[in-house]
Amino acid sequence: MLSSLPSIPYPPSGGGFWSPVTSTINWCEEDYYATIYLAEIVNAFTNLIFIYLAYIGISSCIQNRHPWVFLVAYISYLIIGIGSFLYHSSLKYPMQLLDELSMIYTTCVLFFVVFSHGQPKHRKVLLLLCIITLAIFITGYYHYIKDPLFHQNMFALLTIIVVFRSMYVMDKTLRPHSIGSRNAGDQDRMARLNKEILRNMWIMIACGISSIAMGFLIWNLDNIFCSSLRRWRRELGLPWGILLEGHGWWHIFTGIAAYLNITYGLWLHYCRNGRQDEVHLVWPSIFGSIPVIERKFNTNNKMH
Repeated sequence: MLSSLPSIPYPPSGGGFWSPVTSTINWCEEDYYATIYLAEIVNAFTNLIFIYLAYIGISSCIQNRHPWVFLVAYISYLIIGIGSFLYHSSLKYPMQLLDELSMIYTTCVLFFVVFSHGQPKHRKVLLLLCIITLAIFITGYYHYIKDPLFHQNMFALLTIIVVFRSMYVMDKTLRPHSIGSRNAGDQDRMARLNKEILRNMWIMIACGISSIAMGFLIWNLDNIFCSSLRRWRRELGLPWGILLEGHGWWHIFTGIAAYLNITYGLWLHYCRNGRQDEVHLVWPSIFGSIPVIERKFNTNNKMH
């Protein structure tokens, strides 16, 4: 059992370099127990998963010359990780806004990608203006009321709309009836390709939904049983108590889910343009590798 393993007692928590706390939320991890320079050390460093996965996504976009809007999406995803690191390091309100609002802006980018496809230029411009207006409204209203539930509900609503719209488009695009090949040979080849893509997309969706569901469950347990978790962490000591830092697990699981969402959206974008045979998914192992979309002339790897 963990209680029988060698451990170091938790130091006392207290004030630190960035005191006082000005954020509207202070999470279950005790403040400044490890160093005076990081308010929540585990909650801060678990954001490195965002930075690592953003690096993979940005590098892939540049190397494979993917559409620029997805480069913007991966950069926005990177800003989420940086903002959250600064927020949990300092527990300052401006850093909280950087963290939370970048989540909204990244989802708005994906919203534009999903709903603007195939639209004439004037409708794309109108949609872009509407999304910018919505983002400005959410920013201003959230700053005014300072209620985290408003941010969480808006982020959840936008994410649900993007995900379900993407799933609908995926099914409509890749089902056999949507194939418009010139001859029977091409039609048969595209049918097999689309079937394989559809299977892998559903795997990616299942992984993303499972990840966000697990993160959401742990996040709520962390909020509900915070006093008990703090007591158990101190009983276990360091480093084992780190395993009970629920908000840190939330960062890990949501970081994975958000990366999968952007990568899935990128792949779907190629499929909607009828260019699915130009790229493929490189994902050798679901649990041991990071999925990327690569142009076929850039790699000899086969689609998983």
